Amino acid sequence: MTKIKLCGISRSEDIAIVNHLKPEYIGFVFAKKSKRYVSSNKAADLKKELCDDIKTVGVFVNEPIENIAELFRKNVIDVAQIHGNENEDYIDNLKKLVDIPVIKAFQMNKVTDISAVEYSKADYILLDSGAGSGETFDWESVKHIKRPFFLAGGLNEHNVAAAVKDIHPFAVDVSSGIETNGVKDGIKMADFVAAVRKEDRL
Repeated sequence: MTKIKLCGISRSEDIAIVNHLKPEYIGFVFAKKSKRYVSSNKAADLKKELCDDIKTVGVFVNEPIENIAELFRKNVIDVAQIHGNENEDYIDNLKKLVDIPVIKAFQMNKVTDISAVEYSKADYILLDSGAGSGETFDWESVKHIKRPFFLAGGLNEHNVAAAVKDIHPFAVDVSSGIETNGVKDGIKMADFVAAVRKEDRL
């Protein structure tokens, strides 16, 4: 079954919807330049409202590893997703501090060596079009990647079923595609999850 990550969760209202829809993951964005940024205290409060069987992913850009480790130790996040210039040594050093699963994001419009993606030390890789661009990339370019991956970038309730059918990602990741005027939209969230689950059943 394709896993689902609903990213950029920032309000109690979002958590209530998430608890009903039951995606496998939600994302808290800790990058301060993002319009979806949440503070560590806010994320901790939201985590308390979240169903125990939904994992929280902290989204970071070039964050000091000690900060990520502290959020993991405090049970604010279950997984770390890194979106900046973090290299293999960064992943090693983070894992020396805490035993946290790591997702490394790659902007496919900048990738010149696909082997760097396939052989990343991260537990999971995430293939994106850009840093929150809300646009898709050429999915054909990743059909032959052998390791499981999260697919992100421009996904919405209208195209996610085709993505699941055509390239069989381990998980799909959406943020702007489930928003209206920059705010999470409960109807779009529900339609996105339903489209993935329906395609999985076919």
